[in-house]
Amino acid sequence: MKRVFITGIFLLGTLSLTSCRETAEEKTVVKEVEVQKEAPEPEEEQKGILERAGEKVDKKVNKEINEEIDKIDDN
Repeated sequence: MKRVFITGIFLLGTLSLTSCRETAEEKTVVKEVEVQKEAPEPEEEQKGILERAGEKVDKKVNKEINEEIDKIDDN
């Protein structure tokens, strides 16, 4: 009887210590980040200075060529 009593006390002590322990929990950290997207640049700003200057020259030259063609067609 003495053994049963000691074993019972031992089991109750073990159970009481086990039930009081905190269980290891995984902690999840959620971090919110605000992302700002830059507005796309207008097409003109994306081109280099040489490209923009070349386009202006092309427009002027094409205009003069069209005028000369019209003069030739009129004759």
